[in-house]
Amino acid sequence: MNAPESEKFAVVTGGSAGIGEAACRALAADGWTVYVAARRVEKCEAIAQEIGGIALELDVTDQRSVDKLKELPQVDLLVNNAGGAKELDYLRDASAEDWQWMFDTNVLGTMRVTKALYPQLKEAKGLVINIGSVAGTDAYKGGSGYNAAKYGLRGMTRAFRREEAPDIRVCEIDPGRVKTEFSLNRFAGDEARAAAVYDGKLNLEAEDIAEAIRWVASLPPRVNVDTMSIMPADQAER
Repeated sequence: MNAPESEKFAVVTGGSAGIGEAACRALAADGWTVYVAARRVEKCEAIAQEIGGIALELDVTDQRSVDKLKELPQVDLLVNNAGGAKELDYLRDASAEDWQWMFDTNVLGTMRVTKALYPQLKEAKGLVINIGSVAGTDAYKGGSGYNAAKYGLRGMTRAFRREEAPDIRVCEIDPGRVKTEFSLNRFAGDEARAAAVYDGKLNLEAEDIAEAIRWVASLPPRVNVDTMSIMPADQAER
């Protein structure tokens, strides 16, 4: 596959729902050819068909799955969105299995994907956008595992930016409370617990973060946006 020089290619991990899906749609509307990458390949295929993109089955915790990304001929933009949290346990009740999953997905998964696509990104003088969280700068009760993972992602992002500047631009976008499947996944499908996170509060929508991703990706190569924190107005007093 030889892409026209004018065509821009983006890979979005966790692209089957939430912020990832919204980012795929926003980027496609802005002229990008988007690889919609996630474990739920059927959903990726449906989204890709709607936006003129390409579906990829991808599990960021599986090195063999990630290695398939090396076959992509051109990548100008990587959005590392795949991630998540498990439970809301105090440290004294922490599950080592949940912590391992959070690190493997949020930190090691981002490393695996970025490393696999590094040659294409270097060749394109491309852009990497890592989706962090305000949890990476502001710890909260019950969040120690997720806080630790997102703090780790933040450190990795900043180091990578310094290592690769100016050849690869690196940005971190840190959302606050966004109403997606995040809490439903965190609480293992418990709809009541998930709904309680958002009830009676202002909540961002996935499209709000997608617009920030689209904007950063639209900037000229001379511009590197370091970090963006985006939260609903009632969370901004934190």
